Amino acid sequence: MTERVNVKVLLLIGQDAEIVADAPDADTPVRYPAAEIAEAVGLPLRDLPGTRLTAVVGSGDRLTGWRLR
Repeated sequence: MTERVNVKVLLLIGQDAEIVADAPDADTPVRYPAAEIAEAVGLPLRDLPGTRLTAVVGSGDRLTGWRLR
C-alpha cells in the first residue's frame, strides 16, 4: 500500500528543492532534485517555491510520484 502525502516546496538551493510536509507541526525540510520535481509537475523551476504538491512515500521515507495539489 502506498501513502500519498501533502508537501510544500519551500525554496530552491542550487539544483535542489527544499520540501517540507504540509502540516502545522512540520519543520524539517528535505532536499530533492528540483529538475525532477519540475518535470513531474510541468512547472518551470522558478515557479516551484511555494508550490503545494502531493508525493508518494516510498522505501526509506523517500518521496516520489510528485503531483500538483
